[in-house]
Amino acid sequence: MNMLNHPSKLRGFEKQIKIENVSRRSILKGLGLAGGFVLAAPIMMRPALAYETGAGQMPHGTVVDPRVFVSIASDGIVTILAHRAEMGTGVRTSLPMIVAEEMEADWKRVRVQQAHGDEAKFGNQDTDGSRSTRHYLMPMRQIGASARTMLEQAAAKRWGVPATEVKASNHEVVHGASGRKLGFGELAADAAQQSVPSVEGLKLKDPKDFRYLGKGAIGIVDLHDITTGAARYGADVRLPGMKYAVIARPPVTGGKLVSFDGSEAMKVSGVEKVVEVKGWPWPSKFQPLGGVAVIARNTGAAIKGRDALKIVWEDGPNGKYESGAYRKELEEAARKPGLVVRKEGDVEAALKGADKVIVGEYFLPHLAHVAMEPPVAVADVKGDKAEIWAPVQSAGGTREDVAKTLDIPQENVTVNVTLLGGGFGRKSKCDFALEAALLSKELGAPVKVQWTREDDIHNGFLHTVSVERIEAGLDKSGKVTAWRHRSVAPSIASTFAAGTVHQAPFELGMGLVDMPFEIANVSCENPEAAAHTRIGWFRSVSNIPRAFAVQSMVGEIAHATGRDPKEMLLELIGSPRILKLDSVKDLWNYGEPYDSYPIDTARLRRVVELVAEKGEWGRKMPKGHGLGIAAHRSFVSYIATIIEVAVDDKGKLTVPRVDTAIDCGTYVNPERIQSQIEGAAIMGLSLAKYGEITFKDGKVQQKNFDDCPVIRIDESPAVTNVHIVPPGPDTPPSGVGEPGVPPFAPALINAIFAATGKRIRALPIGKQLET
Repeated sequence: MNMLNHPSKLRGFEKQIKIENVSRRSILKGLGLAGGFVLAAPIMMRPALAYETGAGQMPHGTVVDPRVFVSIASDGIVTILAHRAEMGTGVRTSLPMIVAEEMEADWKRVRVQQAHGDEAKFGNQDTDGSRSTRHYLMPMRQIGASARTMLEQAAAKRWGVPATEVKASNHEVVHGASGRKLGFGELAADAAQQSVPSVEGLKLKDPKDFRYLGKGAIGIVDLHDITTGAARYGADVRLPGMKYAVIARPPVTGGKLVSFDGSEAMKVSGVEKVVEVKGWPWPSKFQPLGGVAVIARNTGAAIKGRDALKIVWEDGPNGKYESGAYRKELEEAARKPGLVVRKEGDVEAALKGADKVIVGEYFLPHLAHVAMEPPVAVADVKGDKAEIWAPVQSAGGTREDVAKTLDIPQENVTVNVTLLGGGFGRKSKCDFALEAALLSKELGAPVKVQWTREDDIHNGFLHTVSVERIEAGLDKSGKVTAWRHRSVAPSIASTFAAGTVHQAPFELGMGLVDMPFEIANVSCENPEAAAHTRIGWFRSVSNIPRAFAVQSMVGEIAHATGRDPKEMLLELIGSPRILKLDSVKDLWNYGEPYDSYPIDTARLRRVVELVAEKGEWGRKMPKGHGLGIAAHRSFVSYIATIIEVAVDDKGKLTVPRVDTAIDCGTYVNPERIQSQIEGAAIMGLSLAKYGEITFKDGKVQQKNFDDCPVIRIDESPAVTNVHIVPPGPDTPPSGVGEPGVPPFAPALINAIFAATGKRIRALPIGKQLET
């Protein structure tokens, strides 16, 4: 299972189901920019980093070449390609902004263009794992510095002076001695003839000279179009002669079509055809589930036609899956020994000899992504060529999968990435694009496959269900001397391989084996749990149940010992140190080298202390109000959150204030950090209050936002304060998009306990507070 150590390296795991990589094609062909800075035969180069990251271990690694990412028109307009998908993180702004900073380009004269899927040209394009900035800060700086150097060399050659006498500044190259200046547009053609400088010889800007990075003065490039309705999402794509399709899919994972009658569907005005969609036996990675497609002249007609279908399904082995019974199975497993994945000291003896043992059992149900934009894709397949338009998080992965599914050369597949109306990991799985490709091939016409909200909830890839059981042994002084944590949950690996019953190393490394407390006797165990539905990446992944359990237990220990929760948390974190986890086999560190990104308890302590200061921990609370605190390291960032709750006499819960401190190392755009943490607070509260997907007879019981709600504006935290730890001079960048979610639920639950004395151990909160 070593190849499961990295979520994106699960693409490598596909080799076990015979999916291989083939060559890529160029995407910059046809840019048509005058005086182009785009040359043929780009040179593949690996960056020489000031610190090591795991970027080189990702599928296709990184590419550092200005001729791939940058073009300059004769009028001076600089176009920078964004090779990652935009779903609200601001990556379409941040990565090009890094290039512009080092290039000395005037941001007002920069245009951003979305790249197609082509990982041979651009390097890895998986927009997940909170790694875009941490993997591409240095490569993008090097690309910009290379472009700047080539412009300076072109100017020096034209003036007949040494390159050391010229300097790029604000979209011009200036000769200091004579005062001569040339704009970037005037130099574009000559600069394109220069050799790309070696990465090792590049001179990067001194951070004190940055105009854009770390300033927060630049808004996202898509903001105007998004707010005015001009932004193009997947559902906005229209092609001449395009057909519209919706699909009836098996209601039970692993089920299959027995028969169908489409005669009534064909009577619906606008319906043109009813066809069977090929399905793959489960598990089959991201391949379509199969089913029956209704083809129509518009989506509304297709939906009405689908409603008229008469279908007989065979439910298969998961037809008896029922959430209540399965929860009991997980709880029973958590109360018995499981596979030991971390062991220090003698936990059994320490628990037997403890003065007091505190036991907490915590439950989280399946969760659905429910991004505001349901999955949608347009495909146009003509012969052995295919073009896709879709809101996908992995353009390169989608390209690979489309080529394999259609059995055509990968260089014949073009994947156009639209804006994503939310992703959260759901759109890392391209099943909806594969469905569109299969239907377009069969119909010989462009096809849009639109998922409804019900489709999204019933047939998506869910966050795993989990039981976390923690036993903490305390001595007579109240010091924790033993810690046993059993985590029981179906694995994402079950989506790739049948028979998977243990979590993969990358899941175990999300808050279980990397638990940072200074305790002499520790045992982490992973009992068996089989999957009965499709399990997939979800924002923050396994950190959500682990942080909920661990940080809730901190609150329980504090209460049992009469300690302040913040002081209890700091005591458990212990002395400032770098964790050595020698007992953990295949330690998952979010794909990053441990030397660059160790588990540093000093940084975890610092965010706790910072949020306690800024969040005014210990301030006097009105009746019915309470404060809760939680901290967690995930995606190699450190986060601590304090939440103030108010619970009235009828059990109505409101959140007047949230404070979060984040240490994400070197950062690019603080405005986006604030935005992501604010969004994490909203999502965290929504999941804690309402998040739940349940099964009966193998079928999802929820349908839409009426029974699978998300919080509304009036329920959102009234104030969310974000406190960013200033980075040290050599601190590498780390994740931002996901780390804000895990500590939210336990901070909320701890605050509810402070306000009401009621300890919630199972989410969602639902009606548990009602009196």
